Amino acid sequence: MADHDEKFQQINITKTMRSSFLSYAMSVIVSRALPDVRDGMKPVHRRILYGMHDNGMTSDKPFKKSARIVGDVMGKYHPHGDFSIYDAMVRMAQDFSYRYPLVHGQGNFGSMDGDGAAAMRYTEAKMSKISMELMRDINKDTVDFQPNYDENEREPSVLPSRFPNLLVNGSSGIAVGMATNIPPHNLREVIDAVLEIADNPNVTPLELMDIVQGPDFPTAGLIIGKSGIKRAYETGRGSIIMRARCEIEEMKNGKERIIVSEIPYQVNKARLVEKIAELVRDKKIEGITDLRDETSLKEGVRIIIEIRKDKNANVILNNLYKQTPLQTSFGVNTLALVNGEPKVLGLKEVLYHYLEHQKEVVTRRTKYELKRAEDRAHILEGLLIALDHIDEIIKLIRASQNDEEAKNGLMEKFDFSERQAQAILDMRLRRLTGLERDKIQAEHDELMKTIEYLKSILDDDNKLIQVIKEELTEIREKYGDDRRTEITIGNISDIEDEDLIPRENIVVTLSHNNYIKRLPVSTYRSQHRGGRGIQGMNTIDEDFVSQIVTMSTHDYILFFTNKGRVYRLKGYEIPELSRQSKGLPIVNMIEIEKDESISTMIGVKDKEETTGYNLLFATKNGLVKRTALDEFKQINKNGKIAIQFRGEDELLGVRLTDGSKEVILGTRDGSLVRFEETQVRTMGRTAAGVRGIKLRDDDQVVGVDVLENDQYVLVVTDKGYGKLTHEDQYRSINRGGFGVKTARLNDKNGKLVFIASVDRDEDMMIVTEKGVIIRLAIEDISITSRSTLGVRLIRLDEDQDVGTVAVVKSEIAEEDLDEDAEDDVEVSVEDSEEEE
Repeated sequence: MADHDEKFQQINITKTMRSSFLSYAMSVIVSRALPDVRDGMKPVHRRILYGMHDNGMTSDKPFKKSARIVGDVMGKYHPHGDFSIYDAMVRMAQDFSYRYPLVHGQGNFGSMDGDGAAAMRYTEAKMSKISMELMRDINKDTVDFQPNYDENEREPSVLPSRFPNLLVNGSSGIAVGMATNIPPHNLREVIDAVLEIADNPNVTPLELMDIVQGPDFPTAGLIIGKSGIKRAYETGRGSIIMRARCEIEEMKNGKERIIVSEIPYQVNKARLVEKIAELVRDKKIEGITDLRDETSLKEGVRIIIEIRKDKNANVILNNLYKQTPLQTSFGVNTLALVNGEPKVLGLKEVLYHYLEHQKEVVTRRTKYELKRAEDRAHILEGLLIALDHIDEIIKLIRASQNDEEAKNGLMEKFDFSERQAQAILDMRLRRLTGLERDKIQAEHDELMKTIEYLKSILDDDNKLIQVIKEELTEIREKYGDDRRTEITIGNISDIEDEDLIPRENIVVTLSHNNYIKRLPVSTYRSQHRGGRGIQGMNTIDEDFVSQIVTMSTHDYILFFTNKGRVYRLKGYEIPELSRQSKGLPIVNMIEIEKDESISTMIGVKDKEETTGYNLLFATKNGLVKRTALDEFKQINKNGKIAIQFRGEDELLGVRLTDGSKEVILGTRDGSLVRFEETQVRTMGRTAAGVRGIKLRDDDQVVGVDVLENDQYVLVVTDKGYGKLTHEDQYRSINRGGFGVKTARLNDKNGKLVFIASVDRDEDMMIVTEKGVIIRLAIEDISITSRSTLGVRLIRLDEDQDVGTVAVVKSEIAEEDLDEDAEDDVEVSVEDSEEEE
């Protein structure tokens, strides 16, 4: 039993697991996944470059097989598998992955389309010219070396890195519980920033941003705005919006095409083209007639997107930015190892640590060179003394029995050091000539100057900084190039490039089955009362136009659904289609649910001050509420809650008010209530509201509007009848009552489908369930009392009813349709009738 206890030891498994996992995590963090702030290298990249340098595969030597490089690195320094080594080396050779490639590859090293590199037995590589600067002076004791994994070799713990590689080429990696993602930068800008810190250690990150404008991606492209860059440089974390460089060209046939010449960093070009084709196929983006990739080695990236003649290329391009990787973001996380510990660093901190590394490298190199120079000067001093006493020295050497005796004799008689004595013994006879003595003296004099200069560097920090600045300037002039990535002024809210989109008045129509489209307002011409109308859209079975809104292409349109949610789009984001087209499903524009439908569309002026404006809501069960328009400024694609319901109810309509209006609510059975808007207090978005009108059995609200003095109430029935009544016939009462009769209804004129307040200078559009649209001047409708039947506004076939009605300002649609437009039929009024 005692022996058993000696063999086993009880331990706490929680502590053991924690200790073991932490050991593993730190190993991944330090030894694999994160770059060192000094040279910007992960261990695998450092080992690849050192292995190539150690084997003489420098930029001025012939290419060597990649398999040879990988095998040597794996065998000596990095025992983690050949694939990881080769994959890292391939990326270092790709000019679309690294801003300044560190490996010069020969053969197939992959492409922007996601094609992988050829097998390592087929490709060849060597160090690039700029990577030689990372290794420069590595043999001058500039950095520490450490044993490799089996302690049979030695490898550098960091490279001298004569330029700030961490920022210049960036880095990405995933460790345990942390990740790094550093974008590449322009060599000139980064070196200039290091020089600025060297001259002015108190420089601020904001001042450094005047020098380092932002990331400079190898694939060029655009960066939208500087706010993300500023956050990343100040805190080490930020999101940078990247966008492809696109130009819109007009073709000979009048069509437009979009030419993509640069794509965002790390975007797979083939998948980008596939994504665009997929959107066109699924009709999420309409108007693209041709898509092809004409990229070549000579021309570079070139993707052609041809646009249909009747489409606005700017709108399509904006949709492509939103729905494809033509625009994407780069999440900056500047996490690097500082003295072996992972830290998130801002721009200044990264450059500071690099500058400190260079101070150490140059100091160690200077000490190394000083020692070499002093050693050589010591030898030369001995040779000069020997030449002055050459006869005695020759005599002493000839009298000696062996080398050791001669060396000891020299040391005793002339006070030479052991190294000097050995150098004299090794000296060739030709050095005894007068010319050779002059050379030795000149070399000694030059060495003394060098020694003095090297000592001055070690004694004066300003001189040390000056040496670093000179060497950095040399690299900047030799390898620096112009910035590729353009940084645009502004922010992501400018994504639509609205200034390029023409402002025009449009009519937005929405069908019962939620198909949406827009048309120029001039599509519809004013006709006489009683006409048959023109065909406004082709509809699928059992579908009909339900709503119409007139607005500008630059106005916002708010979509309120029957379930009480709200969505928002710009006018130009809605597709412009032909008059006969059924439209595009609204679900392609906003993310509504399957059983959700749009109950109201409201146009809100672009860039108009919204403070003081309210939205008045009314439900079919007669509830009303007011909510400030400001609460609907920020609406995502998946919408927001606009109103909550009590029990089974639906949102009927919404109106924009200024807080001083009167409200009318009308019901299907002909009741109407009028009350002050102020009787409804302002509530939050999610409030349910208060009672606006009391309903009788089976009745429901069919219309809501705001009413001003000297206006008229327009009502329309489902059988095509309508009438105008002056507002003074409706007295204002408290909300919540039954209201008064607004029309005499019977089987002939049907039930009410529409109620609105008008000034009589508008036009009205009547849309039947079959999609026939007629436009009438409201001033042509007779003014009658509350209890009349009204007049026939549109002649309907027996199998159709009025689907929806909209009121539009007559002055925005003065232009007529072309006289030869299809289905443009005018019918004179034969039997307009008015009944009491």
